[in-house]
Amino acid sequence: MAISPALFDTTVEAITELQEGSGPADARLSAYFRNHRKLGSHDRAFIAETAYALLRRRRFLDYLAPEASPRRLVLACLVRVNGLSPRELEPFLRKTEVEWLREIKAKPADNLPLAVQAELPDWLWERLVAQYGEEEALAIARSLQQTAPLDLRVNRLKGQREAVLALFTKEGLTATPTPYSPDGVRLKEKIALNQHVLFNKGVVEVQDEGSQLLAALVAPRRGEMVADFCAGAGGKTLALGAIMANTGRLYAFDVSERRLSNLRPRLARSGLSNLHPQLIANERDQKLKRLAQKFDRVLVDAPCSGLGTLRRNPDLKWRQSEMDIAELTVKQGNILEAAAKLVKPGGRLVYATCSLLEAENEGVVAAFLAQHPEFEQANAAEILAQQKIELDTGDFLKLLPHKHGTDGFFAAVLTRR
Repeated sequence: MAISPALFDTTVEAITELQEGSGPADARLSAYFRNHRKLGSHDRAFIAETAYALLRRRRFLDYLAPEASPRRLVLACLVRVNGLSPRELEPFLRKTEVEWLREIKAKPADNLPLAVQAELPDWLWERLVAQYGEEEALAIARSLQQTAPLDLRVNRLKGQREAVLALFTKEGLTATPTPYSPDGVRLKEKIALNQHVLFNKGVVEVQDEGSQLLAALVAPRRGEMVADFCAGAGGKTLALGAIMANTGRLYAFDVSERRLSNLRPRLARSGLSNLHPQLIANERDQKLKRLAQKFDRVLVDAPCSGLGTLRRNPDLKWRQSEMDIAELTVKQGNILEAAAKLVKPGGRLVYATCSLLEAENEGVVAAFLAQHPEFEQANAAEILAQQKIELDTGDFLKLLPHKHGTDGFFAAVLTRR
């Protein structure tokens, strides 16, 4: 699209506010758009795409233009990431910027430091290299620079995947079944889903395929007592309820009233009547003590760094530090400890994160098992195979964007003896 001087200035203003503020980029961008309601949909799309391109490629842009102002960072991004020519931008360039931008355009991009190629802070790059080796760490990092597809979960209570695929195809959309999840649909195009009849009738929900597979690992059966211990807005809870065919009792626990309130409209669309949202003060809440060893299945999708979701949330890599990871692992251990008390003998406990880091994943599980001989680990691949899902990543479920096309996910299945 052609860029007007006014749109360029607005983009610079929005990105300046993003850099100076705190909190998730998507929330800050939404706030900016609320405060600038006269912006049209095309202008909003351009601003958002430029902001996310800058967040994804920030290390490369800093390499090209060290200590550049937000205005110059936007110019560098438009030329070197978005592929515009300096000539297209000349109508609103200052005199000092014309030659500067030509130099930016001509600057070589070969032989970059690996952490710059990976677009990661040094500490995170070093951790990934230690876990995966340089070659695979770079493949993971590059896959995280791509935009994520739009994955949907078909609600088994209200529709069938084949019918949903047929309807999207009839509408001219490129829709394919997800490779692993039996309920997943992947859309190539981004659409206004909240205006689509399938969404409003509760036939489909937005949910990454990896997240759908976590519900498959819990594998709740009809009539069971099941808990989603860190339910949030309830995406996995709703998937569990659909697998249970709306039978048994399903609890959605969370410490955030706001997150649970976001579950209510989704629950109303879903057609589920066996789901019971429960606000808790913390993992030591008295409500939980009364439910000790009552549950057949418990899912702990623990609060984590979210580094497996960088395709969708590229700002997370710049908002995390090694100290944050250390604090998170303590919190994760405490939450897993509390959730385990709910599991009955013979019951299943699934610990999951959307992190790529061993400290938040295998490390937390190993520490828990060392303290709890009454639990043992089950093989994740075998559990998926029982549901005719052909995906073998070993004892743990470990999903990576460059291998599986999903967000980065980790899960361990534990059974109380």
